Amino acid sequence: MMARVSSAPSSSPDPRERPIGVFDSGVGGLTVLHELLVQLPHEDFLYLGDTARFPYGERSPEQLAQFSAEIAEELLRRRTKLLVVACNSATAAALPSLRRRMFETTLGVDVLGVVRPEASQAVASTRTGRIGLLATPTTVQSGAYEQAVHAIDAHVTLYAVACPGLAAIIQAGEQFDERAVQMVREACEPLREADVDTVILGCTHYPLIRPMLQRMLGPQVELISSGAALARQVEHALSTRSLGNPRKGEGDYRFLCTGDTRTFTDLGTRFLQMPLGDVEHVQLAAVEAVA
Repeated sequence: MMARVSSAPSSSPDPRERPIGVFDSGVGGLTVLHELLVQLPHEDFLYLGDTARFPYGERSPEQLAQFSAEIAEELLRRRTKLLVVACNSATAAALPSLRRRMFETTLGVDVLGVVRPEASQAVASTRTGRIGLLATPTTVQSGAYEQAVHAIDAHVTLYAVACPGLAAIIQAGEQFDERAVQMVREACEPLREADVDTVILGCTHYPLIRPMLQRMLGPQVELISSGAALARQVEHALSTRSLGNPRKGEGDYRFLCTGDTRTFTDLGTRFLQMPLGDVEHVQLAAVEAVA
């Protein structure tokens, strides 16, 4: 295990010793947190899962901007030094407004999302310039991945496929029945027909079914998930601002959720692949997003 589970926030005045805030619509972002815990073992983390309003994948951009602002306020109230949006839908729809909010209302807390690191990794990985994307309807409709990929390499073609309902099936923790398997197969089919050599898993829930996706897409296709690439970006952001925790040992990690804590614990252990400890229920205060 790479870190200690803790139930008490840090009260240290040293900003380097404050936790990194991570949030998602549910437990999918724990696949990102897992990589952060492995790559940044000295850091403390505070994770918030907005399970009461899950799923985010078919919400409007306006709703996601408001939800993200409310979560950011809660994490900042708990003295986080950096915010990580470990949700593809929220990153795609709300990252610009959230960054503006942090710039206008805080002392410059950075906000990092999952889209840009995945796009960069996918462009570096592809050999043919044909990249696939599997994501929620909100993420696909936002065009965020197309913008990110083409900003890096305008000659790359992105084939995006929306997968409505898939994140909810994965989060439910139920065994995949034939209907769910067929849903995944139908999502992969247009990417096979497009002959992509790289596929972005544009939802933090999807790494949980990575073996199934790899089988259906073929062993020659490179699957890109956000965890490792985002962890490197977080490390760079901390280094640039001299905010890396100076401790030598393992950091702590704590959990908040807006829904049922027992359900979060049961599902979260499977996603994080580490003990969760106590999960605190939190009621978010209503705020308005910056336009």
